[in-house]
Amino acid sequence: MAADAYVPGSLAAAFVTCPNETVAKELARAMVEKRLAACVNIVPRVTSIYEWKGKVEEDSEVLLMIKTRSSRIPALAEFVRSAHPYEVAEVIAVPVEQGNAPYLRWVQDAVPE
Repeated sequence: MAADAYVPGSLAAAFVTCPNETVAKELARAMVEKRLAACVNIVPRVTSIYEWKGKVEEDSEVLLMIKTRSSRIPALAEFVRSAHPYEVAEVIAVPVEQGNAPYLRWVQDAVPE
């Protein structure tokens, strides 16, 4: 195995929903500036249907797709909890098993351990 070979699961794709594009851009920019993420895609106009306090709700939201190191997810979640306007902000992450090797190296280089 090459010394710089990608270790499956060492990177993660995380997802956060926001109430509007202004909040989404503020959070995304801060994540990159704080080096919690290499890249954040902002996906406007997603519809979320969920149960909250005993009622089924439906809202238009903005989705953040965040590329980072798996080891940085706890710090990312703490940042979102401190900066997000929702009472309970969504922060979920899935491991990246494989991908374009140069891109994966770039994410690793952009986000410190």
